[in-house]
Amino acid sequence: MNYTKYLLAFSLMPNIALAQSQQPPSAYGPIIMFIGFFIFIYFLMIRPQNKRQKELLDMVSALEKGDEIITASGLIGKVKEIKGAYITLEVGENLVLKFQKSAVSSVLPKGTVDSIK
Repeated sequence: MNYTKYLLAFSLMPNIALAQSQQPPSAYGPIIMFIGFFIFIYFLMIRPQNKRQKELLDMVSALEKGDEIITASGLIGKVKEIKGAYITLEVGENLVLKFQKSAVSSVLPKGTVDSIK
């Protein structure tokens, strides 16, 4: 008996079964990865930055005459006047400078300017 044709048929059967069971790759994998990456970036970078920006805007909107501040350039002084988007800052005796409110870096505790002089 010639067994070669049977051996050939049995050797092809697993390959045929594998070829029929393979499915095309799903399109959901990359979409889920992209959504996961966006959520990761949102909580790592975007949300903290928005939180800091909101705190800074609240601080600047709460400025009053007499508050002691430090600007982004490092100048320390007392707020003498607030007009719209600008503040007048007294940095020394008879030395008054105008800045945009966005230049305010932080509000200092009362008495800081007097203790530096």
